[in-house]
Amino acid sequence: MANPGNTGAAAEQLAAAFLQRQGLKLVETNYRCRFGEIDLICRDQNTLVFVEVRLRGNDAFGGAAASITASKQHKLVLTARHYLQQLRASPACRFDVVLLRGLRDNDIEWIRNAFGE
Repeated sequence: MANPGNTGAAAEQLAAAFLQRQGLKLVETNYRCRFGEIDLICRDQNTLVFVEVRLRGNDAFGGAAASITASKQHKLVLTARHYLQQLRASPACRFDVVLLRGLRDNDIEWIRNAFGE
């Protein structure tokens, strides 16, 4: 049986490569603090983009999008604030979600500005 951690890493690598092809610059991967983890942090021109990557093999239980609950969004916001406290200036920010139904480019759905605080 495949290691789920390796599948998650593969999904994040695929998402990062996809976003870079869309013109975003990868700043950091797997930023962790006491509040949680942000999969990818990118820059889209002057905007800092916090990206949650979700891989779901099927749409049972609502699929990948439904797995980003209000609680998960709150943790992402707290983690993003922690990251921003380390910067000298506060750039414009947004939260994007990359949903994957598989590990191929045509399985990617990119939702810009998926949620706010």
